[in-house]
Amino acid sequence: MADLPNSNKEEIDKFKIIAESDNDGPLLMLNLNRYRPEAQYPKGELYKEYMIILDQLLSEVGGVVKWRTTVRGTLVGSQYIHEAIGIWYPTHRAFLSLMSAPSSNRNMLLRKAAVEHADLHRCDPD
Repeated sequence: MADLPNSNKEEIDKFKIIAESDNDGPLLMLNLNRYRPEAQYPKGELYKEYMIILDQLLSEVGGVVKWRTTVRGTLVGSQYIHEAIGIWYPTHRAFLSLMSAPSSNRNMLLRKAAVEHADLHRCDPD
């Protein structure tokens, strides 16, 4: 997690405490992504390749994309994003294992090339 830009150390520390506890359980991560022009969201090859490797990576840790949707505009606020993705994980530990899963390096290379900005929010799983 430390390699990701804009990481919130306090929240990551809380996350790790949960992952190491007997209270670890499912969660939904809300991913709000703005893509680089090179990704040509939503039909570009870079974007498509990133989504393929993301799905592969998620399967390695037991995560599942519950939904993906294009964001058509911002009515309140100033955050400009292209896509919102809801990803379910069986545990906080599973989410943290993303960084050591077999497809992690490829995913991070594609993420760096495709994603201009991302906000991740930890949410209730239901």
